[in-house]
Amino acid sequence: MDAGQDRRPSGGDGGLRSAVVVNPVKVDDLDELRRTVNDALSAAGWPAPQWFETTVDDPGRGQTEQAVKDGVDLVFACGGDGTVMSCVSGLVGTDVALAVLPQGTGNLLAANLGLSTDLAAGLQVAVERGRRLLDVGAVEDKYFTVMAGMGFDAQMLEATNETTKARIGWPAYVVGAARHLRDRPMRVQIRIDDRPRLRRRARSVLIANVGRLQGGVRLLTEAEPDDGWLDVAVLTPRSLRHWLALGWAVIRRSGQVPRMEVYRGRRVVVTSNRAQPRELDGDLITPGRQLHAEVRPQALWLCVPQPEDAPDLAVDAQGAGERGEQLIEEARRE
Repeated sequence: MDAGQDRRPSGGDGGLRSAVVVNPVKVDDLDELRRTVNDALSAAGWPAPQWFETTVDDPGRGQTEQAVKDGVDLVFACGGDGTVMSCVSGLVGTDVALAVLPQGTGNLLAANLGLSTDLAAGLQVAVERGRRLLDVGAVEDKYFTVMAGMGFDAQMLEATNETTKARIGWPAYVVGAARHLRDRPMRVQIRIDDRPRLRRRARSVLIANVGRLQGGVRLLTEAEPDDGWLDVAVLTPRSLRHWLALGWAVIRRSGQVPRMEVYRGRRVVVTSNRAQPRELDGDLITPGRQLHAEVRPQALWLCVPQPEDAPDLAVDAQGAGERGEQLIEEARRE
């Protein structure tokens, strides 16, 4: 990594100062969560964290900015995709690191870290201080770490029932997707940097920083989180047979995926002939006719299981989970 790695917080022997930004709606037992996190950090030699709860009016950005003003070294984002995205927006461009304590189902950044909904692994990853300085994508006044999308992917999120998600987890998205497989495509113009516009009849356009989808499926095998580029996937299936061929190729990690074109750029503008559902990191944003994304290189410190420059952020996630369970058990015995 470059000289920016010198900004990594050390915390000395007393551990790092931290804050937890939690969405109480996503947590079954907030008191138990607070005890578990406080005790585990104490067992690791860290001071007690500050706690902030999100609200409908402020889903996490304001609380994160306050934590930064208070001088913390690290912010735990504890909630779903919206909570994580809001915390990211409050941390971009600062020296404060983000750690993910996933709650609920289908957290996209947690999936790319290999953390699933593993609280113990999320705590251990932070305590071990593995860091990556990542790019982020900027859309309007928001940021994404994984991907932004217009069209089918956002339709799938919109159609996915929250109760079903809570009951069966990420496979609920498959149910939501099935409802829109036969929808008509959108006519889009795609401008990547200063290159000529692409005109396509597409079902979805994804602008990605990393390539892993729900359930751990890796859609974009060449996407790296700190290479200064955004990868653009244009999906053009027109029939159920096309969708099946595309899905099978992605699952098999084939080099060539039918009905999917991949490009790369630093600034991407997608313009549709009509308003479309849009999403950032698995969280719906206001529908619109345009999706304009730009890369912000090396803008976010992220706590990861593996700090080296491997494209996959999830290396050693299983080991971190096992060590995290030991940390929590030790904390409970004290």
